[in-house]
Amino acid sequence: MSNRLAQCQSLYLRKHADNPIDWWPWCDDALAAARQENKPIFLSIGYSSCHWCTVMEGEAFSDEAVASYMNAYFLPIKVDREERPDLDSIYMQALQMITGQGGWPLNVFLAPNDLIPFYGGTYFPLEARYGRPAFLQVLQALRQFYDTEGAKVAAVKSEIINNLQQAAQLPTGHQLSPELLARGLATSARILAPAMQGTCFPMIPYANAALRGQRLTEDEGEKERHLCRQRGLDLAMGGIYDHVGGGFHRYTVDPTWTVPHFEKMLYDNGQIMEYLANLSSLEGEMPVLQRAVAGTVGWLRREMTDLAGYFYAAQDADSFLTPAAAEPEEGAFYVWRYEELQQSLSQSEFQALAEEFYLREDGNFDGQIVLQRQQAGPLGEAAEAALSQLFAQRYGGSPEQVSSCPPATDNPMAKGQSWPGRIPPVTDTKMIVAWNSLMISGLARAAAVFAQPDYLQLASKAAGFISQRQRQQGRFYRLNYGGEATVLAQAEDYALAIKALLDLQQAELAFPDTLKSYNWLAEARSLQAEFDQCLWSPETGGYYNTPPQTAAQLLVRERSYQDNAVPSANGIAIANLVRLFLLTEDLQYLDRAEQGLKAFSQIMAQLPQACPSLFIALDWFSHPTLVRTTADGIPALLRQYCPTAVFRVEDDLPNGAVGLVCAGLSCQEPAQNWQHLQQQLQQQMGAPA
Repeated sequence: MSNRLAQCQSLYLRKHADNPIDWWPWCDDALAAARQENKPIFLSIGYSSCHWCTVMEGEAFSDEAVASYMNAYFLPIKVDREERPDLDSIYMQALQMITGQGGWPLNVFLAPNDLIPFYGGTYFPLEARYGRPAFLQVLQALRQFYDTEGAKVAAVKSEIINNLQQAAQLPTGHQLSPELLARGLATSARILAPAMQGTCFPMIPYANAALRGQRLTEDEGEKERHLCRQRGLDLAMGGIYDHVGGGFHRYTVDPTWTVPHFEKMLYDNGQIMEYLANLSSLEGEMPVLQRAVAGTVGWLRREMTDLAGYFYAAQDADSFLTPAAAEPEEGAFYVWRYEELQQSLSQSEFQALAEEFYLREDGNFDGQIVLQRQQAGPLGEAAEAALSQLFAQRYGGSPEQVSSCPPATDNPMAKGQSWPGRIPPVTDTKMIVAWNSLMISGLARAAAVFAQPDYLQLASKAAGFISQRQRQQGRFYRLNYGGEATVLAQAEDYALAIKALLDLQQAELAFPDTLKSYNWLAEARSLQAEFDQCLWSPETGGYYNTPPQTAAQLLVRERSYQDNAVPSANGIAIANLVRLFLLTEDLQYLDRAEQGLKAFSQIMAQLPQACPSLFIALDWFSHPTLVRTTADGIPALLRQYCPTAVFRVEDDLPNGAVGLVCAGLSCQEPAQNWQHLQQQLQQQMGAPA
């Protein structure tokens, strides 16, 4: 019999609906029941495409003995971190305090009266292995600890809550100096240095900060530019990119960017697309980057776009080899056996593929092959033909024939439906405003850089959905399930949505003949007003993660400054304020940006490695640039890398001038030619003379 999670809209929660554990969703009734019965809460947080979450669901959470003990002695609550990043953030911090590391599934044990954790971990195996105890043993030991060691439980809780509260009280007082900016951007560049071992994540906020830093110094600029270029090539050439179907996987498990963890997340793909477009605008034509962007747009259209125009959240790492398979296998949709490649391709196609990609008979992933490119030049026709054949084998038709792939929304559908090619991974079809906004920004920037108006159309339709459907009765909502807006927006939703609207407003200037359905700047200003009203901290500066009504259940009310898989809300928000000031000449935006930066100034000085997006905001604040020029001059300017500039069409320029370069409200002398304007622009953005 299904448990309470069967009624939830979250795919991740519904995956646990048939567990014998009597799961609750996070809600007032669950918390009240735990207090009334004096049961410790077992809080388990994960997400639908998380591999080890899936493993634990099929093992420990499906075991009758575990469920029997859990139901008798704990109050089990399941949370989708993509629905509630505020809960995830707080309890991930607590887990890191307890164990020294974090990850998902995030499993913590809370005292029912105050929701403070006293123990936690990530993956707990059903049977003792990997140096970890069996889950039932953990449950039994923790219940005994909770019942018999009250003083120790209280001591653990006291230390955790004190640390959480201290972390939420941000120190201030450091000067917003050029030296602080230079140190922060240089720190991000060092973090991009190639790893010698371990996993490789895209880490796009750091790459964005490093890309900015290269223009500000002559001594280190070329080194930083090389690191940024290499990060782009690793992403576009490595196994992290799906060379057959397009789109980027989450990360690679090795330092050579070869074998990915195969889930595809919308937020990664949006950020990577914007970064590759910016890198291309700086470096000039790089076919390998442009191909990766085009392939990602193809994947987005084919597999990740709802008919209503918004983008789905994620695709699983695992998929079924056959309808009869009991469990899905990681990477099954994406990898190839050496013999399979030989059989699927003609001799010339196989040879061409072997010349462009690393192919070994023994494979590079469990005896199978993850495709990884050998060189960054254009692919030859024969290699492209080979990839098209592999596409047809995977999807059941050529790229021209397969324009859309209806998603498999759960495992029964994946196994039960007849697919023309391989069985696809499950797609989480919920709409998340923050993640959609990252993709809108990526599409907008790629549209301007690569002169692709269809990219802009795709982005505009998604933004239109958000503007029309996610603002209900004066409030902004984070999620949408099948047309229903739900869960009040958090700071990252506001900040990234406003950025996306501003990015669209700028990208549209590259296509002056395109019909415009929305005034994106007006939309951004309206949403910014709501953001300020709901989440701004007038006493201390910066934006809280959650509105007051949501924060009532939280241990602390955070103002996020750390960049994780998604950029920090406050870093994005402060940069938005500077851009709004430049476009509107409203000084209130600039004043608020300065107050926000001062709120985090000491953190920036102490922990520059934690907050690259705040340094990007400081770059905007330090080098705010407005270029007023003619409509026909803007497209070429937008194709360049101008990281702290916004552009505005100006019909009334001084006689003979091609444009005005302004630092906020103060403009330089009118530029009489494009070379003069370029010199002024680079000077205003801080480039060495």
